[in-house]
Amino acid sequence: MADQRQNHADITLLPSGESGLSQMGRLVDQARHNIQLQMYIYADDAAGRRLRQQLIAAASRGVRVRIIIDALGSFSLGADFFALLEAAGGEVRVFNPLHLGRFSHRNHRKLLVCDRRQAIVGGFNIGAEYDGDGVDKGWLDLGVRVGAELAGVLASSFDRFFVLAGERQPRFMRLRGATERREVRCDQGRMLLSGPGRGTNPLKASLLRDLSRAGDICIVSPYFLPPWSLRRRLMKRARHGARVRLLLPGKSDVALAWYASRSIYARLIRAGIEILEYQPQVLHAKMVVADEVVLIGSANFNTRSLHIDYELMLRFKDADLSRRAKGWFDHHAERAQRIDRETLRRQSGLWTRLRQRVSYWMMARLDPLVARWLWRRSNQHLD
Repeated sequence: MADQRQNHADITLLPSGESGLSQMGRLVDQARHNIQLQMYIYADDAAGRRLRQQLIAAASRGVRVRIIIDALGSFSLGADFFALLEAAGGEVRVFNPLHLGRFSHRNHRKLLVCDRRQAIVGGFNIGAEYDGDGVDKGWLDLGVRVGAELAGVLASSFDRFFVLAGERQPRFMRLRGATERREVRCDQGRMLLSGPGRGTNPLKASLLRDLSRAGDICIVSPYFLPPWSLRRRLMKRARHGARVRLLLPGKSDVALAWYASRSIYARLIRAGIEILEYQPQVLHAKMVVADEVVLIGSANFNTRSLHIDYELMLRFKDADLSRRAKGWFDHHAERAQRIDRETLRRQSGLWTRLRQRVSYWMMARLDPLVARWLWRRSNQHLD
């Protein structure tokens, strides 16, 4: 099917975690029938308690409220955190309770759908660190609000995952994992779902297609360690004259991921790729812009997001949305440090290089290896 340009009058770019959380609260307050919330991290802090109170109020006025949180991401939540919400009729499910044999695969999706007519997708979780502009306060993040057509598709994806979250991990891993790798198209855009399992990964396939023919590429990722096929695609485009820019963190909440990313900088720079490290705050946004194509959602540009965790990205093809997304990129690139060969040489002593190599091995080799082993082990229990 030919890729059609779409009119995105019903698409709103949310330029920060602060704007995203504010919009989420507004939609919850306005909801009349259904609220579906899916998060990796839900924190017991000012932001989390504020939204919880709004969810309780919604449930008390008769709105059906359903929540999925990840057991690892929301590990710090007390067992009774949602007790008042559940007493008001809300339903809360914890995805993949912690167990050594099924530890690796996580629900990393971030989604709110209200009345199946408005939805928010992005990189931000529910927590105080996301409730800022990313410059003077809080982590730098990004999201998008969409209207009825995509909201209906996203609501259906939540419904499936709500069932999934109620099943034991070894059972659903084999039977459901592959079906969670899905692409759903509509006039407004595409929903791309990734997760563990066999078969084609639509998110990775879309990235490979979109990047292979783009002349202007902007990528924002807090944990940048792409599999070799995507890394090679980016370097090839740069060598053939495309402008490829990466906005990556100068400060990170995961030091191991930061060192692992830096281990591949030299090869990327030699290929002609521009690397910019954001300085004011921790960068947590996830976005890819390839000419007129824009992808925004929960997935990082790394192996874990593309092969191990359950992720959600929205893909649009629209010149105006692309212009706005590149404007966001350029605005924050002004606050970034350009990393060139000389800068890299000055910042890479022997101890630093050793940490980078070890971090790369752990993130790019050990983590996927353990995930595959756990996957096979879970399947063997069913044979």
